[in-house]
Amino acid sequence: MLEKVDQVSRAGNATNVQQLKLQHSEAGSFGQLLRKEAEQGNGVHFSKHAAQRVQQRGIQMTDTLLDSINQAVGKAREKGAKDVVIISSQAAFIVNVTNNTVITSMSGAEMRDNIFTNIDSAVLV
Repeated sequence: MLEKVDQVSRAGNATNVQQLKLQHSEAGSFGQLLRKEAEQGNGVHFSKHAAQRVQQRGIQMTDTLLDSINQAVGKAREKGAKDVVIISSQAAFIVNVTNNTVITSMSGAEMRDNIFTNIDSAVLV
């Protein structure tokens, strides 16, 4: 479950991943990956909603997938994208490039027959 760290500051609806503490004892868990990124101070941030969806939908976040997302956001930023869908073999992530924030995610099975709206770019990883 998500727990707010003391004095969480919010920018819009996105909670900075550096300010989230995910409790999960499993090695290589989503929580550990988020903490690692928070310590490094770079990369995309997951909104509270997106972090919950990753956990609820059983999306396996690995270092490789997180690196791919960060690289895709960088490429989208270079092309002037503002909102991008990043599609991998496991999941899709809607990212606000301007704020460097993952807004939501869905598993591979949920991508079928769905329509992505309000995006200006797509990146396949």
